[in-house]
Amino acid sequence: MIERYVLDLQDVDETQVAVVGGKGAHLGGLSRIEGIRVPGGFCVTTDAFRRIMAESPSLDDRLDQLSRSNPDDREAIRTLSAQIRRTIEGIAIPADLAAAITRALARLGEQAAYAVRSSATAEDLPTASFAGQQDTYLNVVGPTAILQHVSRCWASLFTERAVTYRQRNGIDHRTVRMAVVVQQMVVPHAAGILFTADPVTGNRKVATVDAGFGLGEALVSGLVNPDVFKVRHGEVVAKAIAAEQRAVHALPAGGTGEVAIDSQRQEQPALTDAQVVRLVRLGRRIEAHFGRPQDIEWCLVDDGFQIVQSRPITTLFPIPETGDQENHVYVSVGHQQMMTDPMKPLGISVWQLTAMAPMHEAGGRLFVDVTRRLASPASRAGFLDLVGRGDPLVRDALETVLDRDDFVLSLPDAGPGGPSARSASAPIETDPAIVTGLIERSQASIAALERDIGTKTGPALFDFLLEAFEEHKRVLGDPLSLQAIMAGMEATWWLNDKLREWLGEKNAADTLTLSAPDNVTSEMGLALLDVADVIRPHPEVVALLQGVGAEDEGFLDELAKLAGGTEARDAIETYLDRYGMRCVGEIDITRPRWRERPTMLVPVILDNVRNFEPGAAERRFEEGRRKALEKERDVLSRLRALPDGDRKADEAKRMIDRVRTFIGYREYPKYGIAGRYFVYKQALLEEAERLVQAGVLPEEEDIFYLTFQELHDVVRSNQVDDRLIQQRKDAFRSYHALTPPRVLTSDGEAVTGAYRRDDVPAGALIGLPVSAGTIEGRARVILDMAEADLETGDILVTTFTDPSWSPLFVGIAGLVTEVGGLMTHGAVIAREYGLPAVVGVEQATRLVRDGQRIRVHGTDGYVEILP
Repeated sequence: MIERYVLDLQDVDETQVAVVGGKGAHLGGLSRIEGIRVPGGFCVTTDAFRRIMAESPSLDDRLDQLSRSNPDDREAIRTLSAQIRRTIEGIAIPADLAAAITRALARLGEQAAYAVRSSATAEDLPTASFAGQQDTYLNVVGPTAILQHVSRCWASLFTERAVTYRQRNGIDHRTVRMAVVVQQMVVPHAAGILFTADPVTGNRKVATVDAGFGLGEALVSGLVNPDVFKVRHGEVVAKAIAAEQRAVHALPAGGTGEVAIDSQRQEQPALTDAQVVRLVRLGRRIEAHFGRPQDIEWCLVDDGFQIVQSRPITTLFPIPETGDQENHVYVSVGHQQMMTDPMKPLGISVWQLTAMAPMHEAGGRLFVDVTRRLASPASRAGFLDLVGRGDPLVRDALETVLDRDDFVLSLPDAGPGGPSARSASAPIETDPAIVTGLIERSQASIAALERDIGTKTGPALFDFLLEAFEEHKRVLGDPLSLQAIMAGMEATWWLNDKLREWLGEKNAADTLTLSAPDNVTSEMGLALLDVADVIRPHPEVVALLQGVGAEDEGFLDELAKLAGGTEARDAIETYLDRYGMRCVGEIDITRPRWRERPTMLVPVILDNVRNFEPGAAERRFEEGRRKALEKERDVLSRLRALPDGDRKADEAKRMIDRVRTFIGYREYPKYGIAGRYFVYKQALLEEAERLVQAGVLPEEEDIFYLTFQELHDVVRSNQVDDRLIQQRKDAFRSYHALTPPRVLTSDGEAVTGAYRRDDVPAGALIGLPVSAGTIEGRARVILDMAEADLETGDILVTTFTDPSWSPLFVGIAGLVTEVGGLMTHGAVIAREYGLPAVVGVEQATRLVRDGQRIRVHGTDGYVEILP
C-alpha cells in the first residue's frame, strides 16, 4: 500500500500521466529511449497529493470559490490561491508517506543534491504545455529539505498564474492532480533548450538550440541571452553567439547562485557546432518517439548530453496531412472567406463537400494546395497576379517560397491544379438581365431544396444531402455566374489602372461603384435601418429591446404585448425571413444564425435607432448613386479633354456600365451559400433531436463535433463514440490559441508576407487600400459584433468582417481590419457605402487601442495613430 506513493522513473512511461503527471510521464518515456540519458530519480505520485488534500476538509470550500471566480478578477484569484497554498504547505506529511519518500532517497543517496519538480496531470499536453505554471527547485540537499520542497510543489498547483491558465483553458481545478519528480542534480558545463521545430516560423525541418554556460535557469530567468544555433539537415545553418557575463551554478550547501564567467570565456560559444549537431540528432530521436515536435531541456555533462525534460511544442500550427513526402504550399481559405476562427468538424466537412476545389484541414482551418499552380510556368504568373490583387501579403509570401529554388519544382503544365480563375473571364455582354436571371435561378434552386428536403429523415436524408451538395456546386460553378463575377472585378481593375494612368487618380472605381444595384449585402445593412424606423417611434419597444440579453430568445413574442410591438416584431421577422440565414463566420454551418438567435441583431438595431433619422436608408442609397453619377460625368469630361480623349472616354464609359451591372452580383453567391447552409442545418438538427430523444446523444449540438460522414454513420447505427466527441471539443478549444498563417508549407513553415513599401510615414500601420478617402475619428476595437456599441463617426477596427457585419457599416465612418483583400466582402461593402477602408493591417487590434484617435488613409493604404 505504501509503495503506491512512489514510483521509480524507470518504471513509468507517457501513458501514466494520471499517476505521475505530464513531466514525470515524459521523463519516464525519455528514459526508455535508446541512447537518451536521463538523470535518475523517482516520482511522488498523484495518490500522495490526493492524500494530502484529504487532510484538510476546508480546501473543498476554497476550491469551490476558486471555480466560481471570474478569470479576470485578479485580486480574488490572488487571495484564494494564496490561502490554498498556505493550507497545503502547512499540512504535515503523514509518516508512512514521508517514509516512502525517504526510502526512495536512500536508494539514490540521501545526501546527494536533487531537483524537486512539479508534475501536474494537466501539463506537457499536446494542446497546452503549462510551461512555467508550477514550481521547480534545484540543488535541494537532505531528506528534510526534500520533503519540504515536495510540499511546496504540491502547493504550486495553485499559484495565481497556474489557476488563471487553467481557467482560460477551460480546465476544472478539481480534475488536476500534482505529482512531484525528484531527480539527481547534474552539474553541467552548459545547458539550454532544443526546439526540434523552429518555434518562430514553425518549420519542422529547422531545429533551434539555445545554449548558455552553467544551469539552464540563467536562460529561463532571462539573466543572460543564449547562444542560438539553427540546424537543418544535419548542418548548422545559422548561429548567433551572445556575450555571457553571468551563469547560474549549484551551491555546495544547496540552492543556486549567480557566478561571474571568466572574461576569456565570455565570447566563446557554450557548444561547438559538432555538439549542436549531435544534440539535434538526439532531439530527432525524442521527437520520433513522442510523434510530434518537442521543446527539450538539456544539460551537457562531461561532453555527454542528459535530457531533463521534453514537452510538445503547443504553439506550432499543424500541417495538413497528405500521406506523401512531397513539398506542398497551402493558402489559407479563411483569409479569403473572412473567417480565420477555427471551424467545428461538421462545418469543415460540409464546406469540403460543397467547395469547388479540394480543401485540406489543419488546426480547425481550411487550406488550398496551390503547389501545382506555382509549379507550372503557364499558370504561375496569372495566379500570382490574381492573388496579389486580392491580398499582396499572400503574393509576397508565395514569392518568398518560389525564391527558394529547391522547394517548388517547375512542371510543364498546371496538371490537376486546374485552370486559372481568369478562364472565367470569357466575353460576356453588359446586360442587367444576366444578373436577374442568375439570381432567379439561385432562388429557384433553394426553393426546390426546401421543398424536397422536408420528407427526408434518417439515412435517406444523408443520401439526399449528398445529391444536394452536387447541385450546390453546380449552382456555384455555373460558368455564367463566374463570368459575371469576373466581369465586375476585371472592370474595376481596368478602371483603377487606366484612370490612374490617364488622370493620375487613385482608386477611382471606389466612387463609381457606390450604390451599385443588386448588392444583397449592402441592401442587408440598409434594410436594418428601415427596421429601426419602425421601432423608433415606440418608446416601450425601445425600452424592452434595451433590456434584452443574449439568452432572451423569446423577446419577439414579448414585443406583441406593447404599443407598436406588433409592427416592430413584424419588421424584424420580415428582415429575418430575408437575411436570417446569415451570421458571423457563416462558412461554418455550425455557427448560430440570426434566425436561431435574433438577439444578436438587437445591439445594431438600437445603434440605428439612436444614431439615425427616419428614412436614412433611402437617403444613403440615393446619395451614393448621386455621387457615382457625378464621378462618372467628371471622369468622362476630363478624359475627353485628353489627346485621343473620345476613345478613352468611350472605353471608360463601357467599363463603368460594366462595373455597375456586375459588381453588386459579386456578393450574391455567398448569400446563396448561406441560404442553402441554413436549410441543410435545420434538417441535420432535426436528425440530432431524434438522436437525443433516442438517448444516443446527450445534446443536439454534439453533432457539430462529428464530420458529415461520421454523423451519417451514427444515424445508421444509433451508436456514437462519446470519447471522440470529447476529444474533438478539447481540440477545438485548443485551436482558438493558434493564429492561422496566410501561407503554410508542408515543412510547417508559416510564411509571412510583407508590403515592402517606403511611401508611408514613419510609425504608420501599413495595409491594403480598398476604399478611397481619408477619415479621422475614434477607433472602436471590436472583436465580437454582438458587443458593438458605436457612435456616428467611429472607425471600426477588427480582425475580420464578413457579410454579417454589414449592418454595422451604415453607422461607422471608416474601417480597419487585420484580414482582407481588394475583393473580400468588407472591402466591397466599404466601397458601396463610401467608407475609407484599409484592410490586411497586421495586428491592428493589438496596436490600436479602443478609444484612440486614428486617421485612416483609404486611398494610400495606411493608418496613423494620432496623439
